[in-house]
Amino acid sequence: MTLFFDLMLGLGLLLAALGALWSRSLFRAVVLFVVFGLLVALAWVRLEAPDVALAEAAIGAGLTGALLLDAVGHLRRVRANAAGPEA
Repeated sequence: MTLFFDLMLGLGLLLAALGALWSRSLFRAVVLFVVFGLLVALAWVRLEAPDVALAEAAIGAGLTGALLLDAVGHLRRVRANAAGPEA
């Protein structure tokens, strides 16, 4: 059962990484990046490194994801202001 879970975790990591890289939408890419970070944190838990998992979840998925989402929102506002008078 644990081998099956580990294989599914590895497959999920691979799919989340490829989805984030190949996504045409910035928002979707950031969400997949956050999912990837949470799956990496789960992988660290499976490797019995809870301190690294906690740091990955807090910094890798949480803080970085929030900053990237803010950057995407800012980019959308800038693009909307640039195309505002003509639209």
